[in-house]
Amino acid sequence: MTKNISVPFGTMSVTEDAKKLVAELLESGRLSSGKYVRRFEEEYAQLIGTKEAVALSSGTDADILALAVLYDYGAKRGDEVIIPALSFVATGNAVLHAGFKPVFVDVELETLNINPNKIEEVITEKTRAIMPVHLMGKPAEMDKIMAIAIKHKLFVIEDAAEAHGSIYKGRNVGTIGDMAAYSLYVAHMISTIEGGVVTTDNQEYAEILRSLRSHGRSCNCKSCVINKGEATCAKRFKNGNDIRFIFQRIGYSSKMNELEAAIGLGNIKVWPTYLARRRENFLYLSEQFKKFSSHLLTIHEEKHETIGPHAFPIIVRKGSEFSRDQLSKYLSNNGIDSRNMFLSMPTQCPGFSFLGYMLGRFPNAEYIGQQGLHIGIHQDIGLKECDYIIMIFERFISNYVKNNSK
Repeated sequence: MTKNISVPFGTMSVTEDAKKLVAELLESGRLSSGKYVRRFEEEYAQLIGTKEAVALSSGTDADILALAVLYDYGAKRGDEVIIPALSFVATGNAVLHAGFKPVFVDVELETLNINPNKIEEVITEKTRAIMPVHLMGKPAEMDKIMAIAIKHKLFVIEDAAEAHGSIYKGRNVGTIGDMAAYSLYVAHMISTIEGGVVTTDNQEYAEILRSLRSHGRSCNCKSCVINKGEATCAKRFKNGNDIRFIFQRIGYSSKMNELEAAIGLGNIKVWPTYLARRRENFLYLSEQFKKFSSHLLTIHEEKHETIGPHAFPIIVRKGSEFSRDQLSKYLSNNGIDSRNMFLSMPTQCPGFSFLGYMLGRFPNAEYIGQQGLHIGIHQDIGLKECDYIIMIFERFISNYVKNNSK
C-alpha cells in the first residue's frame, strides 16, 4: 500500500537576501515606502517588460487604483466596467469600490476566461473599460478584446493577479492593455506576503497612480529628494503652499512598505526558478490528466501562449458518476490540499445580489463554481508529488466507475 504524501496547496519562502534586507531595515528604522519600494518597482517593471510599475498594498488595491485612473479621463461614478462573471471576488469588489458598476460576461468552460464573443452584447454608452482576468495564469483572448476596446474607445485593464510569466502571442501578459494589475499575495509566484502592482507603459497613468496611492497628493514624483535627505525640492512650494499637502484627487492609503518590498526583491531573484518548476508540474499534470478527460476538464496550453500557472484547475464534467465535493473530500483524506473554484460573482455570491442578476444567467461560471476545484502545483512540488496526485485520481475514478457499473 502506498504511503500518503502531503501535497499542500501553496508554500511561501523568504530568501536569504530578503532576510538580510529586512534586518537592515529593522536596524535603520525607516520602514515606510522608500528606496526599496522604488528599487522593487524598477526591477518589477523590467521583469514584466513595461516602462512603469507602481507598487501598492494589495492586488485588490491594484485593481481599484487602475480603475480610478479613468476619472482623470472623463469617467463618472456609476459608469460601467465589463468583467468576467468568474473570478476571485476581488475583481468585482474593486469595480464597486472604485465607484463603477460591474457588468458581467460569462466565461468559456475550456479556458475559464471571459468569452470575448459576448462582450459587445453588454456594451452601452456608459461602458468605460474592459477588465479581462487571466485566470489561473491562462491568458485571456487579448486580440479580440483589444479589437473590441479600440472599436468602442474603451480602456483595457488586465487583471493579471495570477499570471506571472504568462505570455500571449509573444507578448507578456500585463503589457497588452492600458494597465495591468498584479497580486503579490503569499500564494502567488512573486510575493511580498501582501501587496500588489500596476504596470503600464504610460508615464501619465503612473503619475496618477502614485498620487492615488498616497491620498491623492499633488506630489507624485518617483523619488522624493526630501525623503532622501538631499536639497530642497524645487517643486515643493507653489503659491505659498506645500505641494506635499495639496490633494488634487480622492485618493487611497495604498502604499507598499519597505519590508514588503525587501521580501519582493528576494522573490524576484528566484522567480525564474519558481516559474520553471511550476510549468514543469503544470505541463506534466496537463498531459497525464488527458486520461481522465471523459470525467474531468482542465485547461491546456495552446500553441499561441505560455501559461505561468497559479494552480491546476479541475472541473467535474456533466454526467460524471461523482461530484466535486466527493472528489475534494477524497483528495483531503489522501493528503492532497484543494480549494473550490471561484463562484459566479453576480449569481452565487450574496454580496452582489443587489445588482439584480438571476441564477442561470451565467451557466458556465455557475457550473465551474459548483463543480470546479484547483490543486497546488507550486515550486515545492516535484515529480513524486505529481505522480502521487495522478495515482489518487486514478484510484478515485476507478472506484466510482466500478461502483456505478454494478
